[in-house]
Amino acid sequence: MDRLDNTVRPYAWGSPTAIPQLLGVEPTGEPQAEMWMGAHPGAPSRTDRGTLLDVIDADPRRELGERTVARFGPRLPFLLKLLAAGAPLSLQVHPDLTQAKEGYEDEERRGVPADAPHRNYKDANHKPELICALTEFDGLCGFRTPAHAADLLDGLGVDSLKPYVDLLHAQPEEAALREVLTAVLTADPEEMAHTVAAATTACDRLGGAYTPYAGIAHHYPGDPGVIAAMLLNHVRLQPGEALYLGAGIPHAYLNGLGVEIMANSDNVLRCGLTPKHVDVPELLRIVRFEPGDPGVLRPEAAPDGEEVYDTPTDEFRLSRYVLAAAGPAHDLTLPTPQILLCTAGAVRAGEHALTPGTSVFVPAGHQAEVSGAGTVFRATVVA
Repeated sequence: MDRLDNTVRPYAWGSPTAIPQLLGVEPTGEPQAEMWMGAHPGAPSRTDRGTLLDVIDADPRRELGERTVARFGPRLPFLLKLLAAGAPLSLQVHPDLTQAKEGYEDEERRGVPADAPHRNYKDANHKPELICALTEFDGLCGFRTPAHAADLLDGLGVDSLKPYVDLLHAQPEEAALREVLTAVLTADPEEMAHTVAAATTACDRLGGAYTPYAGIAHHYPGDPGVIAAMLLNHVRLQPGEALYLGAGIPHAYLNGLGVEIMANSDNVLRCGLTPKHVDVPELLRIVRFEPGDPGVLRPEAAPDGEEVYDTPTDEFRLSRYVLAAAGPAHDLTLPTPQILLCTAGAVRAGEHALTPGTSVFVPAGHQAEVSGAGTVFRATVVA
């Protein structure tokens, strides 16, 4: 197996302390948002054999296994991350596989440059994802019921929000949510900035359920995404709890440290809380206007001490082992590729000693045994 040397991405929303604290190193003072583990071309992990991207490209069947290559092609199907949010990320959705293929082919046909700021589709793949909290973790996930969203907006006492409140009481619910989100994102920018400013003042005054939205508003003053965010469920995960974000589900991460895994794609359509391009018509094609509970996941016990976060996605499977010093070693050998990430304690994976924030790549079929006292996350595929 290969020890991974991973890139940390310094996005502006990143916490300057969470990842350094996990790694046991001094903060640099700069934001450290995501540490990438995998073979994504944007920042592939490095090994003694070269980048993981180059290693897999040289012999995909040996590294990934026949099953994985037959099902997903000659590339690692997932990307694993440590994600440390110190400020809210953009409000966003991801397309399903059909939508991604259609969108990518359309932009290719129209000659939209790959690096154009208005380009929506970087590839033809979908991007389901799972975030598992290592600390308390705040996020937004999926639509509230329109009645609850109406009550939240109405409670602000802002006159310019009254039309949205009235729309949210209309039926059917999906149509009401669509109409309100469309109205918010297409409103006159100057008028919306005044509305957001008034809503921010009210959130600060009221506190309670409004506190998360006050924080969002102070990070993104005047952004229509502040009002759009109030249509969504606020979720606070405890360590070990997770959220699965399927296609079309609007979401944003607000604060906290977690392990994130996703299909290997860059496709994001933004709804707000960002200076980047918001393509409202394409966004409305992708969003699923289905209110409901965000569905907090807790790990399910499997044989040999494995705890699995069950999702409907085959490109990735995330689980964890909480190891005790006096416990037996665990044989993790699989016919599929794996990345093992230590998040607590001191763990041995084969010949490698792992401490928090360190990881290894295990080629398909390669013997993988872990022992020690700590927590190890295991990322692989369903093939």
